Amino acid sequence: MALRRVSLAISSWIGRLGEIWVEGQVASLTRRNGVSTQFLTLRDTEANISMTVTCARAVLDEANVTEGARIVLRARPDFYTERGTLQLRATEIRQVGLGELLARLEQLKRLLGAEGLFASERKKRLPFLPGRVGLITGRASAAERDVVENARRRLPSAQFRIENVATQGTSAVTEIIGALERLDADASIDVIVIARGGGSIEDLLPFSNEALVRAVAACRTPVVSAIGHETDSPLLDLVADVAASTPTDAAKRVVPDLVEQSRQLVDLARRARRSIESRVDRERELMSDLPARLRASVRRRLDGEAADVATLSSRARRRAVGLVEAASGDLAHVRARILTLSPQATLDRGYAVVQRADGTVVRSPSDIEAGQALLVRVADGRFAATVDQGHGTLGP
Repeated sequence: MALRRVSLAISSWIGRLGEIWVEGQVASLTRRNGVSTQFLTLRDTEANISMTVTCARAVLDEANVTEGARIVLRARPDFYTERGTLQLRATEIRQVGLGELLARLEQLKRLLGAEGLFASERKKRLPFLPGRVGLITGRASAAERDVVENARRRLPSAQFRIENVATQGTSAVTEIIGALERLDADASIDVIVIARGGGSIEDLLPFSNEALVRAVAACRTPVVSAIGHETDSPLLDLVADVAASTPTDAAKRVVPDLVEQSRQLVDLARRARRSIESRVDRERELMSDLPARLRASVRRRLDGEAADVATLSSRARRRAVGLVEAASGDLAHVRARILTLSPQATLDRGYAVVQRADGTVVRSPSDIEAGQALLVRVADGRFAATVDQGHGTLGP
């Protein structure tokens, strides 16, 4: 199919669409004197898409449109077959009112909040002493000067990588997101500051853009928002890890004050010295009184031990005496029994033991013969005897 036929087919299809309502931001505006048709470029800030719009001078004058304004227009799409381009032919233009903008921002705020992008638990802590600070701000802006000068006043060695971007207008969102991605990819950057001075709600709209809010939420590097004055509150403040009230406040948040830190170190050293000296003084007082307390403690310990020894000695003595007395009683009883049962006791009562010469005991008269020599043992000794034939006689 020939290109001309394709172009005509596209034009015919688009021509049947009729009028539509389109919203966007005026990226550029061209007014031509003496010409009834005026031209402007309408841009979608969310998708970085733009399209040419034509309209009558009266329509443009009635809407009082300026570059950067957000508008809603009623237009018919036109496809020019000769150039192969698509543009819009507007018949009515309306500026988006402040109330409508605020309502849309509030709706977007609720949506992003429901997704958890503003939750405190996802916010990252700022480093105490960043090696390098990334700064996104307008070129040669007051915000850049406030951040850099105040940071270096607090910490002269503070290092910056500055990304100058448009902070309002049609290209602001894409430029800020691009700078944010470059800084986040730089491993030397420890914290990123997005700063801009004050402005109207319309001027600060890029910092409430959904794409920018999501880009900040996806950063691995902590992000500090420093947009406008204390009364300004774009959505960027809610998603940033730290929301500074002003660019000057952001400088105070990202770097420590060297003078203040030095003063705190001196104060801590002084407090530590006083604490150590106080501890040493207390120990010295304790040591000075130690000999007397030690002697008293040793004396009390020795007295206690001596009392314990005396008590144990008395108990041991009583126990030993008791044991000896018991043993003496047992011994006397056993001795009495032994004496009672011994042959000597029998002899002491007048009995005698008669023995043959070989020492055997004579137990019966039939055991001896006449003339036999015997040995008689009595209580006090023994003597010899001879048996006579009749009754036996005592011999010498």
